[in-house]
Amino acid sequence: MKKAIFNWSSGKDSALALYKILQNPEFEINFLLTSVNQQFQRISMHGVRVELLEQQAKSIGIPLKIMQIPEMPTMEVYEKVMQETLEKLKNKGITYSIFGDIFLEDLRKYREEKLATMGFEGVFPIWKIPTKELIHEFISLGFKTIVVCVNERYLDKSFVGRIIDQQFLDDLPENVDACGENGEFHTFTFDGPIFNKPIDYEIGEIVYRKYEKPKQESSNNACDTSDTSAYDYGFWYCDLISKHS
Repeated sequence: MKKAIFNWSSGKDSALALYKILQNPEFEINFLLTSVNQQFQRISMHGVRVELLEQQAKSIGIPLKIMQIPEMPTMEVYEKVMQETLEKLKNKGITYSIFGDIFLEDLRKYREEKLATMGFEGVFPIWKIPTKELIHEFISLGFKTIVVCVNERYLDKSFVGRIIDQQFLDDLPENVDACGENGEFHTFTFDGPIFNKPIDYEIGEIVYRKYEKPKQESSNNACDTSDTSAYDYGFWYCDLISKHS
């Protein structure tokens, strides 16, 4: 079997991609790999507490490996942490890295190029499947996921904290991808066929956060984007609190 790590974000695309790769007898998933904001101990971008991430991994039954990433890291810092992590994993005979990416070509190219320099190969189980098809498959399989972060450029506060169901999909504006693949929203998956039992949580406060533009134009920040207006918008986060912490 091909020994692999799975890049686990805690959200729906990860959950569906993991479900599909677990059906593939060629691969053995040795670890779930997740990057966590070192300062806040929350999943990068999603804002989900580490306790809930740990409960997901326990329910799935695959060991969790956490990468501690500083707040707003430079690309050099991010890539250094990633390289050190992958080198340790390669020593265990792991040479495949699995992702839940769907259609962002630049992101896939970046991942594959970086992996190749370390002797890894990228695997993309849900690549180029239409996102509307994916989200309906996700729901029909019995997965349940809650929206934990929305980008106010695309969605207002009312969308955060909602469970993704048909009504949620009907309410999405036309310019928003059904899976939020362009960063419109992020989710936390708490039940479904990959879990031995549901993750028990309650909804905490909803907070607004806006990120400052990097002070230098070429700061090479890992969160940088070619979209110059990206920092004009903030994010709504829905805090989830574990009932078992």
